[in-house]
Amino acid sequence: MNPPSALKRVLIVDDSVLMCQVLTQLISGDAQLSVVGVAHNGQEAVRMVPRLKPDVVLMDLGMPVMDGLEATKQIMAYSPVPILIMTMSAEYMNNLNLPFEAISYGALDVIGKLDIQGIPGAESPTVDLSQRLKTLSSVKVISHPLAKFERLRQRRPFDKKMQSEGEPLVAIASSTGGPQALLTVLKALPKDFPCGVVIVQHISAGFAQGLADWINREVELTVKLAVDGESIEPGIAYICPSGVQLRIKKERCFHLTQEPACHGHKPSATILFESVAEVYGNRAIGVILTGMGADGSTGLQKLHAASGKVLAQDEATSVVFGMPKAAIDLGVVDWVLPIDQIAPQLLKILNLPVWTPL
Repeated sequence: MNPPSALKRVLIVDDSVLMCQVLTQLISGDAQLSVVGVAHNGQEAVRMVPRLKPDVVLMDLGMPVMDGLEATKQIMAYSPVPILIMTMSAEYMNNLNLPFEAISYGALDVIGKLDIQGIPGAESPTVDLSQRLKTLSSVKVISHPLAKFERLRQRRPFDKKMQSEGEPLVAIASSTGGPQALLTVLKALPKDFPCGVVIVQHISAGFAQGLADWINREVELTVKLAVDGESIEPGIAYICPSGVQLRIKKERCFHLTQEPACHGHKPSATILFESVAEVYGNRAIGVILTGMGADGSTGLQKLHAASGKVLAQDEATSVVFGMPKAAIDLGVVDWVLPIDQIAPQLLKILNLPVWTPL
């Protein structure tokens, strides 16, 4: 057993006494975790965080007195700590956007209660809560008051030289910490971005639509879920739905399949990158962002071998450096960049002007 000093301290925030008891038992069963407090509303959590100094907060959204969204805003503004949003699975929620609003205030990730292994009544238990908490507890967070995105001063017509041989495609993969990273990248791309963007984001079942809706409101591109048979259009970012694999057909349209998980992932970034390499060849651009594990790395090998270009998020700005590091270690990455430099590099690759902030 690890010494007490090595324990990761968890604060549980949920208005259900029964759920708090279940979560406490579940978390305490891991020798590396310790529940240091339980709050039954957001106001209690805001008061307890600076006093208890937890390593990670497990935060419900729907609570009396102060909800989880406002609590996340207050905690991240004044006593920043890693926050994992826990809520009912998306199909049971009245507002799919709330989890992603919490992420915009600085929360790191979102999970559905009915996806957690060990929760009574879980419908599709796929989330190892203890492992997720341990991973997020090591993330260094900073004060995160929500700031409005700076509007950009000018846009010059893009140079179509890059497209003389055919329209390119940008394929992006992300996992833990991905929603905020995706928002950062997509916010910096113009409405008239000259190619499509296809995204695999590992996220709990049912939350993909909420993610697409949230990002769509914040960026100038159109953001939507991919539909089987749909043709890829420029200026649109397509997010793969939960529970399917996404391939690109030679007709440059989507093929959503029920094939098995690839190394535990469905959707899998490796499957996406492989099919992008086959169809687009040297017109393919692969981007690997923050996330646990190594999904996508072998797919990027094929994309790199097809003379496509590969960008990876750097360690300093990644919530979890697993996925980018796996690709970097394979030697298939052309640029390793901070998250705010990914979009400018994409624009340079496409011979487009990099926007200048006001």
